[in-house]
Amino acid sequence: MLRSRRIPIIAMFGMLLPMAAFAAGQSAERQQGYAGKSIERGRYLVRIGGCNDCHTPGYAESGGAVPEKQWLTGSPVGWRGPWGTTYPPNIRLSMNRIDEARWVEIGHTTQFRPPMPWFALRDMRTEDLRAIYRFVRYLGPAGSPAPDFVPPGKAPSGPYIQFPGEVN
Repeated sequence: MLRSRRIPIIAMFGMLLPMAAFAAGQSAERQQGYAGKSIERGRYLVRIGGCNDCHTPGYAESGGAVPEKQWLTGSPVGWRGPWGTTYPPNIRLSMNRIDEARWVEIGHTTQFRPPMPWFALRDMRTEDLRAIYRFVRYLGPAGSPAPDFVPPGKAPSGPYIQFPGEVN
């Protein structure tokens, strides 16, 4: 006759706890690795996608020689055309007010005023939009909000770049 042995619950818990902790640690390492790769991908996309050209003061003029800690803080230089005058917003402040899912929705659906190439965001893969979001969140909030949109027919008070076309 076989006798069943009962393992006390405490002993079983004692055996399973180290395995669970190991698995959780492995998962955390994988998550950190994924997050790091996603942030690097976002940094790359921001750099090659031209985001800094407008949204980072002095970036284009310096050939990209602006420290990363100053990236994407918006610009007081407006872009004036028949649509009015738009200003590149401080993306770091904007992204810290929304969650990742909302950013992906905005990227895929919103048509911004010129000269923002909204169609480039629309055509990006969701993973790339997520990577940009994670990179911007990694940078953290910094800077001040950009000036507000100036409607057609009203003159902007600060510097601006004039687009061709009739300005009302």
